[in-house]
Amino acid sequence: MTIACYIRDENVAQSIQEVLAEAGLDCEGFGSETALLRSMQRRRFSLILVDAGAESEAEQNILSWLNCHVRDFTPLVMMSDACSGDRVANMLDAGADEFIAKPVAAVELVARLRAMLRRNKRQTVGKIIEFGGYRLDMDHGTLTFQGALIELTAREFNIAWLLFSSSGQYLSRETISVAVWGVSSDIANRTIEQHVYMLRKKLQLSKSRGVIIRTGYAQGYRLEYLDDVSTAA
Repeated sequence: MTIACYIRDENVAQSIQEVLAEAGLDCEGFGSETALLRSMQRRRFSLILVDAGAESEAEQNILSWLNCHVRDFTPLVMMSDACSGDRVANMLDAGADEFIAKPVAAVELVARLRAMLRRNKRQTVGKIIEFGGYRLDMDHGTLTFQGALIELTAREFNIAWLLFSSSGQYLSRETISVAVWGVSSDIANRTIEQHVYMLRKKLQLSKSRGVIIRTGYAQGYRLEYLDDVSTAA
């Protein structure tokens, strides 16, 4: 049982690892969000503890990655000292399982993490998204339209899942790159446009089907249901 831990402040990270070690919880620290995501591609952890800091970009990348890899059912605990009600609600709605406000007493931190580990032992069901006639099944990695199967590659499915699960919201190219490829480099970014093009083609996303992927300059991509928008791009 290993907890993956990404805490921005090195001193705080060391303190948390010592607290967890004293409580008998194995904790592996990571120095960056990218290092954590790369390790998550290769390994399974019992729980992930992330310091969201004061900015939302890192938390969006982490949550988006987990959303694409929901088969792992790895519980995610977010921490931050910038904890407005809206921000906490956004993190929980986006997929975080727990939020802990900093500073937090050592005894409370350990108790909350142990409680999360206990809750995660119960059976977890798969995820299904139904939207505009499309149906995405994460357990089987399949996407259908009105019952007809649409053949997708694994990465095409992951991008589709990411867009459908975040409908109405722009996802930056960096967020998609980190979520699907586990990196934020231009190597992955250069292929995103082609993958989105293929999704539009294979899913026949258009005004006639009522679902489109909108491209926003410097914003990224957004899935839209045309009943909810006045115009289509």
